[in-house]
Amino acid sequence: MSRTLARAAAVADRRVTGLSREVLAELVVELGPRWQARREARLADRPRQRAVGAGARHRLVFVDRLLTTLVHLRHGVTHDVLACWFGVSRSTITRAIGEVRPLLAERGCTVEDGIRLHTLADVVTHLGTSRQLGLLDATEVRVRRPAAHKAGRHWFVSGKARANTVKALVITDADGRLLFCGQTRPGAIHDLTQVRQAGLVELLALIPGVTLLADAGYQGLSAQTAGAVLTPRRARRKNQLPVPPALAAAHEADRRAHAAKRIRVEHGISHLTNWRALARHLGRREHLDTILPAVAGLVSSQERAPRPDQLHRPPKALPAGTAG
Repeated sequence: MSRTLARAAAVADRRVTGLSREVLAELVVELGPRWQARREARLADRPRQRAVGAGARHRLVFVDRLLTTLVHLRHGVTHDVLACWFGVSRSTITRAIGEVRPLLAERGCTVEDGIRLHTLADVVTHLGTSRQLGLLDATEVRVRRPAAHKAGRHWFVSGKARANTVKALVITDADGRLLFCGQTRPGAIHDLTQVRQAGLVELLALIPGVTLLADAGYQGLSAQTAGAVLTPRRARRKNQLPVPPALAAAHEADRRAHAAKRIRVEHGISHLTNWRALARHLGRREHLDTILPAVAGLVSSQERAPRPDQLHRPPKALPAGTAG
């Protein structure tokens, strides 16, 4: 297959990259100059006998490099298959993905008015300024088991997933749209420990007006953050003293109401795991530090992009008697 046909096939159907044409065009306009500037800076950073730009041209232009990275993240396609698809060597595909993936990770998550959130501090500041409700949770990505001679091998064994995982912190808005995904830790770490190591407790103390909903795994965090993190009431145990039916019903209704508001963060996490690179990561574990924010930024851009029915929707008619 020629590179032109491969590019046309990747752009024509949204199922190939997971992104609409409008989002793909924005990525090309935004990342193309940055990739070119980094390439020229890298070439000029060492002694040269020829001027920058001399010699053979790239067989894989930036648009194709971007598409190979997106297809790899979306479907987990191996570098060998992408090399056959675009008619280049496997090393070219590996080098292209290694160059484009950090650029995608640096984009951050898109919110209203084109604002980008890059760090956990940006997210907390945004929630405090806009007075929006945030949803807090963690997701685990299955990874390859570390080698037997590696120190700390047991830290990747997750007691919940019963597998070797890497855990990432996820924050969404009340509608489940992604605001942050990162702060990776080995899968054996507790959710509370991950949040404390990420510095979320200190950020919530500095920025007032932030409210985060979390699940029962974050019990005790509400007291540490002066009520900024809300967790569900503890479930009643069978050996507890009986209470009036009305109190028991109110207790269960409160728990259900909390779960109904918090469930949207699970929907946001499901959009992440739709990308095969995060369903089960078979590459190097250290690459997840860039893969997670890269995919989160792509998902948030697609979530904020106008839908096709909104692009072609005719303008609303003015009410009778309204001046045109």
